[in-house]
Amino acid sequence: MSASFPADAQHNLEIYKLAVEMADRTSARRATANSYFLTAQTALLSVGGLVGAYSPTGKWWTGATIALAGLALSIAWWLLLGSYRRLSSAKFKVINSIECSLPTRPFSMEWEILDSADGEQSGRRKKHLRLGVTERLVPGVYGALFIVILVATRSQ
Repeated sequence: MSASFPADAQHNLEIYKLAVEMADRTSARRATANSYFLTAQTALLSVGGLVGAYSPTGKWWTGATIALAGLALSIAWWLLLGSYRRLSSAKFKVINSIECSLPTRPFSMEWEILDSADGEQSGRRKKHLRLGVTERLVPGVYGALFIVILVATRSQ
């Protein structure tokens, strides 16, 4: 502990480091969950394609079962991403509040830059599109694909 950094500020810095580490771990778990769901969804689509390609006389319920499983995974993925989004939001509110007691505010400054014109790459977009928004499109696309498959199997 240095003489120029008061004990309470040092304590806040240690809590800050822990909060940032916990936020990083949450982000890593979120990425792992995304990989799992992406793999599972792709595998279901592949199995569905193989069953359809090699079994033209297959029963309609085979495709319907695969489509319902995929739709259930899409919904679970969507809900899990919402949960991670809320958890991350809470963690960064805590991190930002701790930053108020520190000499610098890297996370707050980062978001200020991203949300301002200074964060622009080429002037194409005025505001940063958050990862949570874009990553929630993927389970929606998979869900839509499985709904199409389900509707198609019902018409057989």
